[in-house]
Amino acid sequence: MQISKYLVANDRDQQWGLTVSTVGYEEIAPGDPYPTRGHADGYFFNVDDGRELNEYQLLYNPEGEGLFKSTHQKEVRLKEGDLFLLFPGEWHSYHPLKDTGWKSYWIGFKGKNIDDRVAAGFLSPEKPIYHVGYSADIIQLYKSAYHTAVEEKAYSQQLLAGLVNHLVGMMYSLERNIELSKDRAHVDMINRARLRIREALESSLTIQQIAEELGVSYSNFRKQFKLYTGLSPAIYQQDLKLQRAKELLTTTDLSIKEIAYRLNFDSPDYFSAKFKIKTGRKPSEMRIHK
Repeated sequence: MQISKYLVANDRDQQWGLTVSTVGYEEIAPGDPYPTRGHADGYFFNVDDGRELNEYQLLYNPEGEGLFKSTHQKEVRLKEGDLFLLFPGEWHSYHPLKDTGWKSYWIGFKGKNIDDRVAAGFLSPEKPIYHVGYSADIIQLYKSAYHTAVEEKAYSQQLLAGLVNHLVGMMYSLERNIELSKDRAHVDMINRARLRIREALESSLTIQQIAEELGVSYSNFRKQFKLYTGLSPAIYQQDLKLQRAKELLTTTDLSIKEIAYRLNFDSPDYFSAKFKIKTGRKPSEMRIHK
């Protein structure tokens, strides 16, 4: 069984930064021929020859297993709960295993929005497969995309673009959290540290002292913290202090000097400089209305 919908996008849709060309779902029973028929020109392919697309496609297999290979990926087994991403201009081929078949959802898209993420290294043809396991939320996003495509109401491309971004974000986040959670002790340590930092924003507590409280070396703590959050603990602490400074600037009559020292910045000038770098505004500009 195979259902699919193909869409068109106008020039204005393309300016949005992401457009969707196809959404679909297929069920391949064990022993069924593959690929299924009924695909539009440019999408059907012979498994032995493979193909190249002029768009990205994100596929999710909640059931069944298969094989995948591409220019940058030697043949690898696709497991239940795998998402895999196809890249424009990248040769690839894939198919379900004959003894398992599979259920597979897909959505095809293109645009600067995704190109920028590839250019920044978030997504890469060298890592096309994401192991996320079974996710009812991911399935619901695909179903919502298909329903939106079938209805094809005005401005449906903008709604579909949001669904794609949600899917890609979930794919990226879920896999990384699954990997990080394998080391539960480190995750617990980072969560305790983040809570401690938040609780002590208006104190002189240092990152080194937090590491000591947790019973780990500062270098190891910093490494694990950045691996989990993407920020060093010092930058994390500073950013939270600057957020707190915004609250104090807009909800109290404390002077900029008082706020700087209350949040333990070295000096009002240092505080103002960091605030301007982070927000693009001077602390005084937060009080223009007063």
